[in-house]
Formats: sequence, structure tokens, C-alpha cells
Amino acid sequence: MSAFVASGPVTGGHINTDTFWPSIDLDGLRATLRIDASVTPARLETAVLAAAINLNNELSEWRVAQQAAGHATLADVPGDRIKEVSVKVHLYRRAIEAGTGAEVCERYRDYSATNTGSDKAEETAPTIDDYRRDLRWAVRDFLGRTRTTVELI
Repeated sequence: MSAFVASGPVTGGHINTDTFWPSIDLDGLRATLRIDASVTPARLETAVLAAAINLNNELSEWRVAQQAAGHATLADVPGDRIKEVSVKVHLYRRAIEAGTGAEVCERYRDYSATNTGSDKAEETAPTIDDYRRDLRWAVRDFLGRTRTTVELI
């Protein structure tokens, strides 16, 4: 994203999808992905919703199994913790961030950048493919699967 900043405040909030999954802090996500105000709150929310819908669908069977085992929320699922937060919660948020980053890159490129500014942004900003890779890795880590699948053809 370029340094262009639209006027007006950027307000945050949280997005809650299902009671099992943790809420997504939009201000935290915006800061983590370094998304500036050229992406409006409504556009960011749309991107987060798209990422959450896709991720929640992909993890739905896993969620059902965990709820059947008596775990009401992702944070209740036994497992390792980092900074007193479940590793699964960290990986879920990472997947949401990566999915959101890909969506924002695909849909909301800043058209106001000069060629020089655009080239510089292209060199330093993660690409859509980088975000998609990070999303796949977060999901595979979440499910306890290896990151690479190799088949002999």
C-alpha cells in the first residue's frame, strides 16, 4: 500500500463470526497488515468478512469435532500457549490476517500512487501470493498438517 492517506478518522471495532471463534480486532489487524486509511473501514470489514467466511468454512468440521468434545470456544481447546493465548487462537488470527491481506491487495490497490511510488510499494509490500501462502501455512499448522504435499507423478 502506498503512503496516500485519505482524510478523516479511521474507526475500528471487532468482528464476531461464530461464538466458537475469537473476535477479530479491526484496529489490530489494520496495524499488523499496515493498512492505511485509503482502505476505508467498510472496505476493511468486507475483506475481513470474506476471509472469515472462507476460513470458518474450511475449519467447520474441525470446529464441530471440538464442540462435540465439549469445547465451547477455540480458546478452550487444550494445547500449547504463547503469551497466555492458545496457539490455535494465534494461528486462526494469522489466517484471518493473511486472507484479509490478500483480499485488500486484490481489490483495493491505491490508484493514486505515482509510478515510482507504486514500484517501491511493489518491492516492499507482501504480494497476494505471499498472503495466500501465509494463509495456507496457518491453516495447515492449525490442523497439524505438514506445509508441503509432494506426490510422485
